[in-house]
Amino acid sequence: MPNDVLEVPLIPPSGESAEQGQPPHFSLVIPTYNESRNIVRLVETLSQLLDTALLGDYELVVVDDNSPDRTWEIAEDLSDRYPQLQVIRRQQERGLSTAVIRGWQTARGEVLGVIDGDLQHPPEILLKLLHEIHQGADLAVASRHVEGGGVSSWSAIRRFLSRGAQVLGLVILPRVLGRLTDPMSGYFLVKRTAIAQRPLSPVGYKILIEVVGRSNIQQIAEVGYVFQERQAGESKVTWRQYRDYLHHLLRLRLSSGRMGRLAQKMDFPLGRFLRFGFVGLSGVVIDMGLLYLFHSMWGFPLTRSAIFAAEFAILNNFFWNDRWTFGDLARQQRSPSKVFKRLLKFNLVCLMGLVLKVLLLNILFNGLGVNAYLANLVAIAIVTVWNFWINLKLNWRVTQVK
Repeated sequence: MPNDVLEVPLIPPSGESAEQGQPPHFSLVIPTYNESRNIVRLVETLSQLLDTALLGDYELVVVDDNSPDRTWEIAEDLSDRYPQLQVIRRQQERGLSTAVIRGWQTARGEVLGVIDGDLQHPPEILLKLLHEIHQGADLAVASRHVEGGGVSSWSAIRRFLSRGAQVLGLVILPRVLGRLTDPMSGYFLVKRTAIAQRPLSPVGYKILIEVVGRSNIQQIAEVGYVFQERQAGESKVTWRQYRDYLHHLLRLRLSSGRMGRLAQKMDFPLGRFLRFGFVGLSGVVIDMGLLYLFHSMWGFPLTRSAIFAAEFAILNNFFWNDRWTFGDLARQQRSPSKVFKRLLKFNLVCLMGLVLKVLLLNILFNGLGVNAYLANLVAIAIVTVWNFWINLKLNWRVTQVK
């Protein structure tokens, strides 16, 4: 996903034709990927509903991530029948959350909304959400956890994961998730004035958390709805979505606290550092495990064991940092020679950090008598900051692009 910070304009973009001159009251974004079997029915249902309720004073914005099943093409074919429909085909970006924001950036309505493209969100709930907005709410959320809400036929495991994710969010971000009964909802409306010109940088699928965490939301209303089972197509919920959710929570927590304010003053890329930290955790597992094998199981001296363990961790970390942490920069220099140069520089920077780590380890272990594994962990934490900053400024900067 792109690392760019996105903003919704306060003044809606002007229409491209005379027919579009007057901005609509309501803009509903439908992010899609491989929804060719659902998009026709969804557009038909939404149009019939909103034509009656708003007398045409609305627009539907389909934002498709270049679906292999050509969802975007099917949606475009509907434009002649439904003049309130516009279609955006994204070929360079991916991700539901950024698709929603890109749709809002194009939308012209005073009220902005989002609904899934898979018919799991009942369209008739839109009228209740609009009513809450007209009653003064800045944000109206369709919730599965208030009166009238629920899920149709989820398994016990899926229910447990959903509730577990919510509890985890309450622990990490109580001031944000504590305002919602269903922070995982992807079905809501928001006033443009509440989110306009607010920097948004979401991770994964949970755009609502970003909206509440970074926008000027005063009054929130919730409307119960029953989450429907998918009628066509395949579910996109994977373990990666839970990982992105955790990443998003941590980034919002850090950016909203003292550390986040300090990072802004210092122009420190906190989100990228968090990814670097996640990669570093995998390296810690490798480092600590191999240290145990070399030192405790096989009897190697502590210094030699630490060097061997760290080198294996370095190789692991380079692979994931090149693909994920600095992936947007690495993709601009993809040639094998560039990758090899990055590997050499990464190894050099980390070996410099390794020297620092070994010095710290020996000071803590031999000089201060700290337990070897605790001393190793403390040294790793200090060197992680060193490695990130030097790699950011030296290794993954883009200097040669054709």
